[in-house]
Amino acid sequence: MADSHELRQRWIRRFHPSQDSDVTVVCFPHAGGSASYFLPVSARLAPRAEVLALQYPGRQDRRNEPALTSVDALVDGITDALRDYADRPLVFFGHSMGGTLAFETARRLEAESPGRLLGLVVSGRRSPTSVREDKVHLMDDAGLLAQIRKLEGTASALLDDEDVVQMIMPALRADYTAVERYAYRPGPELNCPLYVYTGDADPQVREDEAKGWAEHTRADFRIRTFTGGHFYLAERSEQVIAALREDLTRFRQGPRSHPER
Repeated sequence: MADSHELRQRWIRRFHPSQDSDVTVVCFPHAGGSASYFLPVSARLAPRAEVLALQYPGRQDRRNEPALTSVDALVDGITDALRDYADRPLVFFGHSMGGTLAFETARRLEAESPGRLLGLVVSGRRSPTSVREDKVHLMDDAGLLAQIRKLEGTASALLDDEDVVQMIMPALRADYTAVERYAYRPGPELNCPLYVYTGDADPQVREDEAKGWAEHTRADFRIRTFTGGHFYLAERSEQVIAALREDLTRFRQGPRSHPER
């Protein structure tokens, strides 16, 4: 039987371990995504920043575990896993569904370990108080796949492979169930800076929905807009990495006051 440490480590992938890094970036994948999505990010930030990429249950090497269908359950597992890295200053980067998970994990972490989180970057996700009545998780498989093709999150050739579809569908549906059933619960604003990255043609995030994140931090708030759709970060990887390096430097310098407060 696996011990508690081993169970926690199922959530974490360290592609480029670095004992000399001065900050650890925790990457939260999108719905249907996996830790390997952030392998290129890890390679390009190393060795100054070490990346911990999260692996949610129900995919890749965790495909035999049941996928979780609530944000709270995912945050419970992530928060527990990060306790093994209690001695490290952290920055969170979450894309799409991962943005919601990163935000809720940040709230949990600030309550438990004040000052440990240097900054939060939310990508491709509207603010938690910007509500849409999405029901993708209730669609049949064909409808769900059509939505994924629309967002261009997975290569179309892969989605034409029935074996691949059958393999990814349970986790994909579970993720959509979790994020579409998520309901924001009011609480204290974050003490760390909160930056938003968004694509200028992303159908999932309007400008006002991106700006709504400003309500959720009392520290520095910024929006970076890139050319592209929901997965702009794949289309504009050079610009995104450059922006992330710059923002990691800002986070290391400590929180600034919110410009509107």
